[in-house]
Amino acid sequence: MGTRLLCWVVLCLLGAGTADADITQTPKSQVLKTGKHVKIECLQDMNHNNMFWYRQDPGLGLRLLYYSYGVRSTEKGEVPDGYNVTRPCTEDFLLTLESATPSQTSVYFCASSLSTVLHGGFLFAHKDKGVTTQYLELSDTLGRFFNHWEPWSSEHLQQYDLSLC
Repeated sequence: MGTRLLCWVVLCLLGAGTADADITQTPKSQVLKTGKHVKIECLQDMNHNNMFWYRQDPGLGLRLLYYSYGVRSTEKGEVPDGYNVTRPCTEDFLLTLESATPSQTSVYFCASSLSTVLHGGFLFAHKDKGVTTQYLELSDTLGRFFNHWEPWSSEHLQQYDLSLC
């Protein structure tokens, strides 16, 4: 377990060190009343055609909400119900909850990728230089998820926390 965790730390730090680009989500976190309209914006400056919205609930891996392979091109993922997305330009991928429900309390992630060509390896690049326990656990989850599907050679990811009451 310790060796595996150390390997992920090294991979994450190597990826973070070579990433000259950014992906950002606004707002970073939010607490809302049930029924409110929520819009989360994801911006990337890497000119990636491929963008993805995921959610991660306690005890579950990442689940794909929607993905886009280009401007005005969006497809439903594993759990799209209750969400809408728009991709008005290459840099921007908006996730909307029209009427937020308690079941949508989750951690949301936006990701972008240069290619969807199948590769045997996986290199994770993350904006933040600091490493926390939550980040390490997430990296482990991402590694298992993406190594199973193997759709991207590199990934850029940003986290958003949403709590509903």
